[in-house]
Amino acid sequence: MNTSALIRPAWTPATIALMVIGFMVFWPLGLAMLAYIIWGDRLDGFKRDVNRATDGIFAGCRRGSDKAARWGHGSARTGNVAFDDWREKELERLNEERRKLDEMLSEFDEYARELRRAKDQEEFDRFMANRNKSTSPTTGGSTGSTATGKRSGKSTPGLLDE
Repeated sequence: MNTSALIRPAWTPATIALMVIGFMVFWPLGLAMLAYIIWGDRLDGFKRDVNRATDGIFAGCRRGSDKAARWGHGSARTGNVAFDDWREKELERLNEERRKLDEMLSEFDEYARELRRAKDQEEFDRFMANRNKSTSPTTGGSTGSTATGKRSGKSTPGLLDE
């Protein structure tokens, strides 16, 4: 984001003045400006998410219209039978390629997920080994002698009598 802009989602004199003026003119304008100052830096991500969601919705509509056009429910037919047959074969070939690419993508995603899981497992195992190595000798040696000394010191009535 451009940090030298006059109006940006930050507490600048310009945004504060616009917020105050907004509250004086019509309180929802001031509230909107306050929201922009506080949460305005998240608008890029929000806009990206909304665009991605609407692209997904309209991609489904396009697929539906493509299916309708292939079955003769649109302007897919040109009147030239040879061209229409060639076009249908090419579209089927492209759809097959798309299906193969989608399968390869899902296989790669599964492979990457498995690699991440293996790496995480290796890091966890290393952590547990280091943790057990560092705590076992120190804890076992010092706790045993301390616990024995404390027990012998507090539980033996002969030491208290002396």
